Amino acid sequence: MSIQTNLQSLREHIPTHVQLVCVSKFHSNEVIQEAYDAGERIFGENKVQELCTKFDTLPKDIQWHYIGHLQSNKVKYIVPFVTLIHGVDSFKLLHEIDKSAAKINKKVKCLLQVHIASEETKFGFSADELMEMLQSGSWKSLLNVNICGIMGMATFTDDKNQIRNEFRTLKMLFDKMKSTFFDQNPDFSELSMGMSDDFRIAIEEGSTMVRIGSAVFGVRNY
Repeated sequence: MSIQTNLQSLREHIPTHVQLVCVSKFHSNEVIQEAYDAGERIFGENKVQELCTKFDTLPKDIQWHYIGHLQSNKVKYIVPFVTLIHGVDSFKLLHEIDKSAAKINKKVKCLLQVHIASEETKFGFSADELMEMLQSGSWKSLLNVNICGIMGMATFTDDKNQIRNEFRTLKMLFDKMKSTFFDQNPDFSELSMGMSDDFRIAIEEGSTMVRIGSAVFGVRNY
């Protein structure tokens, strides 16, 4: 199956109001260019050095999303060009992004990452930690970040009910945050959830952005 065929097939299951982020991490420039030639413009990477190299060598109208765990000391390398940072999992990281963005007079779009899975390995705020941070109001002083929504990853399991419940929990949290803290911010509109195996459930539960790698590019070579 070609990348173009994969994308055509995916598009049949992704409504127009849902953004597709093609997860291109560990894939070559050649295959990213194939997806680009098929009309895709949004690509997701999770390694800073790899992302910077791809930004330098691929078409300049690509919107790069950073989707992995981001270390504070690497923020400054991607802030100048990144379109959206998906995995902001601490106030410290949000503050660091704000600091780097202020230096170049840019406002960076961010999603706050929420831990909804049963696995311990995934990063993110707990719902309680997130509400506590928002209630403290400290984030309001960060003028160079724009919190545009939240993201989360469901448990890696075959139990579709569990996956659905985790996504539903995230949607309820998004709605609560929107009405309590962001009702005056029209940019707070993104709910990034769903990957190759579970994006259909995520869309049914209210996702506005799906992060899909293997269903676009095939299984990657590490």
